[in-house]
Amino acid sequence: MENVEAPTLYDEMQQTHINIGTGIDLTIKDLAETVKEIVGFKGEIEWDSTKPDGTPKKQLDVNLLNALNWNHRISLDEGIKAVYNKYVE
Repeated sequence: MENVEAPTLYDEMQQTHINIGTGIDLTIKDLAETVKEIVGFKGEIEWDSTKPDGTPKKQLDVNLLNALNWNHRISLDEGIKAVYNKYVE
């Protein structure tokens, strides 16, 4: 990302934003279970089924990111663990 200039992005590529992510989709439930496991939460996750489910798919399109020769090096699990461990030290 250090090699991308805003004028190039906007003027030449006609883009205003770059989605940064892995391009791998997961459900909110899967994310919640992953966080639960990483932080060692022993309780149950409660879901309010009276609320709408929201958008079924929230996967980011990372094609532009990949076209700029950038790919993720850290998995979501590794990132969550790193951030969590930083705050519990």
